[in-house]
Amino acid sequence: MAFQLLRRTLGSRSSQISSFANLRAFSSVSTPIRATLFPGDGIGPEIADSVKQQQRMDNVRFFFGVFKTAQVPIEWEEHYVGDQIDPRTQSFLTWESLESVRRNKVGLKGPMATPIGKGHRSLNLTLRKELNLYANVRPCYSLPGYKTRYDNVDLITIRENTEGEYSGLEHQVVRGVVESLKIITRQASLRVAEYAFHYAKAHGRERVSAIHKANIMQKTDGLFLKCCREVAEKYPEITYEEVVIDNCCMMLVKNPAAFDVLVMPNLYGDIISDLCAGLVGGLGLTPSCNIGEGGIALAEAVHGSAPDIAGKNLANPTALLLSGVTMLRHLELNDQAEKIQNAILNTIAEGKYRTADLGGSSTTSDFTNAICDRL
Repeated sequence: MAFQLLRRTLGSRSSQISSFANLRAFSSVSTPIRATLFPGDGIGPEIADSVKQQQRMDNVRFFFGVFKTAQVPIEWEEHYVGDQIDPRTQSFLTWESLESVRRNKVGLKGPMATPIGKGHRSLNLTLRKELNLYANVRPCYSLPGYKTRYDNVDLITIRENTEGEYSGLEHQVVRGVVESLKIITRQASLRVAEYAFHYAKAHGRERVSAIHKANIMQKTDGLFLKCCREVAEKYPEITYEEVVIDNCCMMLVKNPAAFDVLVMPNLYGDIISDLCAGLVGGLGLTPSCNIGEGGIALAEAVHGSAPDIAGKNLANPTALLLSGVTMLRHLELNDQAEKIQNAILNTIAEGKYRTADLGGSSTTSDFTNAICDRL
């Protein structure tokens, strides 16, 4: 059942995204498709090697990326995190790297470290803001053969991605007092609510839950709920409910089956989506895709950059690989996507090759080679 659940989300999501966000369709491929790749930092370049079309020698064996082995017709346009702040973006991401995504309309991103409490502007925030990536879609499903505390988890979190507490508007009022502005707008709230309900309808989902704290933040979260209610009226076939975020967290831990599709403002989405990932084994197993206006889709691994194991060939590339699968389905390269997805799931289910975070002792290269062998 878990195979079917995961395949249903990764397999059908792209067609919905394409019709709703007016994304490009590629019914046949005669020339390579250009896609932007941000390997990221920390373990990013290593797990990006597992994905992309690159050949190198690993000990005594030739190592091919999964996309190369599956003969995926992708031509990567790579952009790396810089060592100096670009004044046009106020981050280590250059304007040229952003233009690459705008031009190609599709991309894949590895983890990028964010400084805590100081330093440059968040690279992830820069991407969301500059590319107007308004919805972050994260499926959380139980993986076959990988046992956790919960069976048959089947959730979709849809997070508003551009405003809320992550608007980045902070200032010092007086010494010892700082103020952060939470921005909620009707336009952004309607947009993400519409996406959530359309997603639910397109995938045969029965319920959309709006997660909020409007009992305290009556105006900001109140506006978000008002917009969700307005959109819900257009989808009478979908059950709509509103759940306070703290109660939502408790309910998720007690019984994840109580939820189906969850839509929420930015900060809540950041918290809830990570919680849901924990139900199925962690961020190293969950794909993610950011949807933007103008036809942009940027898939990404949402886990951290893990600098403590960077360069040690220990990282788990599953999240980036499955995010790559969502990118391929968006491009309607469904045959390759299906083969890669099955190879990943079967390798994990078999249990012979697993990285340390999955309870195994395999290296990144060993795990990747096992997937390639299945291809």
